[in-house]
Amino acid sequence: MKAFLLAAGKGQRLRPLTNTLPKCLVPINGKPLLGLWLELCHTYGITEVLINLHHLPQQVQVFLRDHDFGLRVRTCFEKELLGTAGTVATNQSFVVNERDFFILYADNLTDVDLGRMLAFHRAHGGEFTMGLFRTDKPQQCGIVALDATHRITDFVEKPVDPKSNLANAGIYIANSTIFRHFPPQPCLDFGFDIFPRLVGQIYGYVIQDYVLDIGTMDNYLLAQQTWGQRHHACRVSG
Repeated sequence: MKAFLLAAGKGQRLRPLTNTLPKCLVPINGKPLLGLWLELCHTYGITEVLINLHHLPQQVQVFLRDHDFGLRVRTCFEKELLGTAGTVATNQSFVVNERDFFILYADNLTDVDLGRMLAFHRAHGGEFTMGLFRTDKPQQCGIVALDATHRITDFVEKPVDPKSNLANAGIYIANSTIFRHFPPQPCLDFGFDIFPRLVGQIYGYVIQDYVLDIGTMDNYLLAQQTWGQRHHACRVSG
């Protein structure tokens, strides 16, 4: 199983922290976010990851060189950002022989059960599964509506009048046939260029685990508190 791990963001809302540190390496209770993602991938049987780089790429390369997470890691540098879907489209040869693959946004903090999500994806038989979480700020997210079969019947990026509180978690599973829906342009965004044209054809998986976008300083500080509390509780109960 392979995964795209999208880590090229500049982290502008986390400045000044990201002036000298890539967003994907910001520490969560002392551990770089990228390291947490690679540990999660290894836990759920992902054997190879492609990471896109842009802001301060040398630091990420040094981190990857100095740490072994038990899986193969490739990197690709984007001189100009290609967008979330653009990276995947440009590097589709990475998954050419895969039945399914993950697409993961590295600026989210999560302990999602990727195995359970993969089982859901294969059970519905569709081309694409979008991980979802419930948010109290739907105007700031990509929001979906689901039918009784968990098929996505509506998707709007940052809606003025949200139809639900189910938000795009930036955790996806795609079938290799998904590329036929990608328009022929180098820069593509899933939220604006791909999902609106796939409404009614893709499915949503409601994540019951921890998910937090650490892209703002308020959420980054919240992560330091809530992540530690959650995983301390898991260690005690385990």
